[in-house]
Parts: sequence; C-alpha cells; structure tokens
Amino acid sequence: MTSHELRAGAIIDRDGTLIDVVRDEESGTVHVAFHPNQIRILPGVLDGLRALDAAGYVLCIATNQPGPAKGQYSSDAVVKTNRALVDLLAAECISIASFQTCMHHPEGGLGGDPSLVGPCECRKPAPGLLTAAMAEAGLDATRTWMIGDSASDVEAARRAGVRAALVFPLNRCEICPLRSAPGVSPADPRPSVKPDLVAARFDELVPLIVGR
Repeated sequence: MTSHELRAGAIIDRDGTLIDVVRDEESGTVHVAFHPNQIRILPGVLDGLRALDAAGYVLCIATNQPGPAKGQYSSDAVVKTNRALVDLLAAECISIASFQTCMHHPEGGLGGDPSLVGPCECRKPAPGLLTAAMAEAGLDATRTWMIGDSASDVEAARRAGVRAALVFPLNRCEICPLRSAPGVSPADPRPSVKPDLVAARFDELVPLIVGR
C-alpha cells in the first residue's frame, strides 16, 4: 500500500474510553470487564464512533489487558470479551478494522501465565499496539489519532508518531498535569504526556478531532 492509499484512523483505548469499568458494590472492587456480560458502552461512544466513521476515519482498538499475566482471569476470557465488543459494535453498524491487545505484564502475579510475564514492545506506553493497528488497517500516522483516558495512551501516541486525545472528566484532579505540564522532567526520558485534545465525553471529543 502506497502512502497515497493510507487512510486516516482513530485507535481507541477500550476500558474507560469505550466501555465502563466494572464496580462490585459488595466487595467494593473496581476492575475491567473480563466477560461479555460485563460490557457497558459509555455514554456518547456510539454517536462518537459513527461520527468518526462518517468523517472517514478507520476505527481500531488498542488495549492493555494484563489480567492473564497477573492470574486474575484467562487469556480466553479476554479474547471472548473483545470479540463480544466487536460484535456489539457491528450490530450498531460500526466496524473495527484492527483490534490489538497486550496481555503482558512486567511482574505478573500469583497464578499468572508465565509466558506473558516480562518486558514487551506492545504494552502501552510502548507504541507496539498502535503501530500494529496502523499496519493492519493501512493507516497514515500523520492523520491518525490515539483516543484514550490516561497518560500512557498519550505517551504511546507520541512514540508511535500519532496525535493524542483524552476522554477525561474535566473535574478530575489527575487531568491538571496532563492539561498544563510541558511534559515530564528533563531527567525522565519519556516524551510529553500532554494530549493534543481533551473532552469530558467521547461524543464531545470527536468534533474537535474532525475539526483538526
């Protein structure tokens, strides 16, 4: 595929961006979805995805899922949940061109899959998931956005050479350094974690992206 054939894209984080986390009221725990029944699309996501598609953006998903490495749930659970999300979006006439998942974790956990423990090039903030998505979907990095909800999403975008946007409630104090800081300290080799765009909801972020 030549550079003239590469397309604009949106690579989107899964948990906290597309779907909500799972809150167990009895135990007080919060965790990511690891079963299809736990998938809850966040407000504004479907409208936002449709708007991106209508504007010509190819849609991809890139997600860290270290649960299997940490012994929290199986790799099969991750695969089934991801597949269910793709099917749910397809039922809404939203197509996902590439779905990239990292199940590695640097330290792992009790009962975790040892083959998934250790360093890797895919776990965000590394750029591997994003570069794999761009290669599979035929995306032009100069016209591609990473949409997420954390500093690691922004850093992965910087390393992959794409622009970064955050879906982030603006009343959360954690957003302050992401809004205003020029980046990390000079002694820290990481690139800047300041996003190009921020909005409180996915559907509020999309017009800003399309407007660029």
